[in-house]
Amino acid sequence: MVLEVAREGAVLELTLNRPDALNSFTVDLHRELTAALKDARMPHVRAVVITGAGRAFSAGQDLAEAQASSIGPGERLRQFYNPNVRAIRALEKPVVAAVNGVAAGAGVSLALACDVRVASAAASFVPGFIAIGLLPDSGLSWTATRLLGEARAFDWLTTNRRIGAEEALVWGLVNEVVEPDALLERAHERAAALAAAPGEAVGMTKRLVDGAATGTFDEQLELERQLQQAASEHPDHADCVAAFLSKQAAGVRGLM
Repeated sequence: MVLEVAREGAVLELTLNRPDALNSFTVDLHRELTAALKDARMPHVRAVVITGAGRAFSAGQDLAEAQASSIGPGERLRQFYNPNVRAIRALEKPVVAAVNGVAAGAGVSLALACDVRVASAAASFVPGFIAIGLLPDSGLSWTATRLLGEARAFDWLTTNRRIGAEEALVWGLVNEVVEPDALLERAHERAAALAAAPGEAVGMTKRLVDGAATGTFDEQLELERQLQQAASEHPDHADCVAAFLSKQAAGVRGLM
């Protein structure tokens, strides 16, 4: 198995497990990731953590496999990369990237496709594509531009500069930086907190944030309206309101 799959409570952990090859992507790894992301849609899973084994998150495409394959990069993207990053964005559950080491090429694409990124202080990010005469793919041109803005995204993607975890935090590429030995624990804490929140509301908020990138203001208002109505009809809403009112009433009684 080149992808380790484990579950702790409602959190599914996926570990890219080709440490000797810096967790670079092969067809087998793509297929196992596809299957795991499909399993993540099951109701008992409420959040996902993606990380890498060893000293890398992922170095991107396994170039040796690519050189030996008759499949061109466009077809490889169509068959493997794009379906997996689409699956992460379509999953109406939070996905946390625990970036344990270097993320390069499609490894950066994978990390930025996730909803939350917790980075080890030993992590680094390098686009990689331009160094081999290729272009950003697997959604990186979209996610990097959203996170960094057009000018900084273009500069970073074309200069291929490696940035460390602290600089990535300043740039807004990651949400927080922790010491290496605390990475998985912190990523699971973030995932567990999101898993404990009303699941439908978290998933719908993910849809709203994605919609805001491309929709007009009026389109976003309509999407908010539709999803708010759906959320209000979910049992989570009634339960949360009842719990809130109960705590509020207890507080008021305590002041009297």
